[in-house]
Amino acid sequence: MSNQEKFIEFLNNSHCAFWAVNEIEKQLIAAGFIKLKENSTWNLENNRYYYVVRNQSSIIAFKIPEINEVHSVNVIASHSDSPALKIKPVADMKDKKYNRLNVEVYGGAILATWLDRPLSLTGRVTLMENGNLVSKLVDFDEDMAIIPNVAIHQNRQINDGYKWNPQVDLIPISGLQGSDDYFNSLLAEKLHVDKENIYAHDLFLYNRQRACIWGQKQEFISSGRIDNLASAFTSLQAFLKSYSKHSINILAVFDNEEVGAITKQGMASKFLSDVIERIFTSFYYVGSDIKAILANSFLVSSDNAHAVHPNHPELYDSTNQTYLNEGVVIKTAASQSYVTDAVSLAVTKLLCQRVEVPYQIFANKSDNRGGSTQAAISTINLPLNMVDIGLPQLAMHSSYETCGSDDIDYMIDFMSEFYNSTITVDDNKFIINN
Repeated sequence: MSNQEKFIEFLNNSHCAFWAVNEIEKQLIAAGFIKLKENSTWNLENNRYYYVVRNQSSIIAFKIPEINEVHSVNVIASHSDSPALKIKPVADMKDKKYNRLNVEVYGGAILATWLDRPLSLTGRVTLMENGNLVSKLVDFDEDMAIIPNVAIHQNRQINDGYKWNPQVDLIPISGLQGSDDYFNSLLAEKLHVDKENIYAHDLFLYNRQRACIWGQKQEFISSGRIDNLASAFTSLQAFLKSYSKHSINILAVFDNEEVGAITKQGMASKFLSDVIERIFTSFYYVGSDIKAILANSFLVSSDNAHAVHPNHPELYDSTNQTYLNEGVVIKTAASQSYVTDAVSLAVTKLLCQRVEVPYQIFANKSDNRGGSTQAAISTINLPLNMVDIGLPQLAMHSSYETCGSDDIDYMIDFMSEFYNSTITVDDNKFIINN
């Protein structure tokens, strides 16, 4: 199976952050990784592979070589969440004719892309089971809701820049002839439990159109959640097949990037720094030893980038432009909303050159603030050398996005070279060895 086909399968099995982490966990288990728990003591061993999950929506995995030969830590960080419509705690909005679901917007979604298409429901439900509260994943995986547009005859200005009101225009319908406690009854039937045992939920609507490979030469991939499951998938594939004798390789996939990352499972938390500290203290390293190793270490923040839109090239910088299927994008910003600097950019270019992977440079137009990533905020807890990269894509934050097929292979090859390398620092000299 090609990387592109594996990516399609991954997307179709990962309709929200919880299911994406579940899919990553399954692949780690199949590769022999040992699960750790944050509320237990870790007794780690040389030449073993481990992972830990937080909140069912963030995951960190790592490979330990012979610890006394370790000079640095290699981290690739991405995120598991994507813009979506989240179901509110009390979901029912019934009237005499319709069952409707009360939702709020999660992240910076392109709202119009959620209307007039079949939607389904996914996430987790916390319920009472044998006297204990248990969180269970659920995915309805069926056409069960739609958000209808108002017809142009009643909304003549819809093609003149209509502004959607999320509390009014984005409420989905899911049935006729409104009934009492409709939503909890729906959940209870799906989970085969009494609805009195359902205590809470984190549930999201998702676009039912499945991921696909398309184009005259199969050069495109389209799906929901390409931002940022493309990074989660490519980093996972590279992580599984790579190894360094002199570096601890870490795969980190965080939740809540789309809403600022300032949560216990977001990259602004101490999740990653705590894991790194626990790895080394398990082998009786003290704080100064750990800091010396971290001074050599490198973090690749992987979050997708904007390809030039063919209908609107005027929206992009004149000299720092990126395109589908033309390689890894290195993202820069004077504001440090992207953390790339001259050193990390040079290191990334060199790693790409070593495996003949093309690369591109992205910068925003100077009159457009653009986006940001979770990397910058993470430096508060973990001041490593960092670079921001990503796959070029179109329609970022749409409910259905597009990227290039070749870029999946390019990213995996670059990330594999990174994971196979050890980067050390000698004053202002950066040494990269395999």
